[in-house]
Amino acid sequence: MNRKEALNLILLNVARKEHDGDWNWKGVNSPFARLYMVESGSANVVMPDGVHAIRPGRLYLIPSFVPHSYENSDFFTLYYIHVYDEHNIFDRWNFPFEVEANGMDEQLVKRLLAINPDRELKRSDPDSYDNMPTLMQNIARNEQFSFKSVVETKGILLQLFSRFLDRASPKREITDKRIVRVLRYIRENIHRNIHINELSALCYITNDHFIRLFKKEVHCPPLQYINRKKIEKAQLMLITGDKSIKDIAHGLSFDNLSYFYRLFRKITGLSPSRYRGAK
Repeated sequence: MNRKEALNLILLNVARKEHDGDWNWKGVNSPFARLYMVESGSANVVMPDGVHAIRPGRLYLIPSFVPHSYENSDFFTLYYIHVYDEHNIFDRWNFPFEVEANGMDEQLVKRLLAINPDRELKRSDPDSYDNMPTLMQNIARNEQFSFKSVVETKGILLQLFSRFLDRASPKREITDKRIVRVLRYIRENIHRNIHINELSALCYITNDHFIRLFKKEVHCPPLQYINRKKIEKAQLMLITGDKSIKDIAHGLSFDNLSYFYRLFRKITGLSPSRYRGAK
């Protein structure tokens, strides 16, 4: 990974949890990453690439916006850590699901828990924290802790994430600095109605040349990429606030609400209201 890659990790939740056949949730898809370390016993995590057993002596990472499920029929104990990354590192890099834990990792996790008390989820059901406006509240809670605690917390999180870096790989090897600049521009202006003209102008090339270059580097057309990023932003807004779906769509420059609904369902497989968890 490039030394200049931004990685700003914010702790949301950390706790030790005992389960006895009750860790069975399907279709989990969150805007934050999960780190797991099993203390005893085992369970299964169903990822897009198959079923993975999780067991002691390993660290496990599930990036944000990765759909997955849990399967458990016996007693087991694990530590869980929920982390939000403001700079979307998981959008740019592939991380392994499992790595071997070293001798310090258990101590780091326990220290993280000790300096961040009362960060346990009130309920284990993902609907209770994925589909309610709690994410921003959890982020805001970091302001209540001392500067020393926040710095130490970030240091521990970086150490734990570093275990996965040796096997991390870029999702796309973007070699053209113009496209790197365009992707940053899209990320910073995702709320706007972004036009091809302004993106090609950033690169000082024609529209047709820009579209060909973007597809070569990113492996999808620019408008498709922009729409996907807008829907990911909508996913985050749906579960971290109480804005209406209409206001969220308009805030992301979707003037046609029906089109927003169709696009959201196409990308996520759910309607916006169902994704939010409306019962």
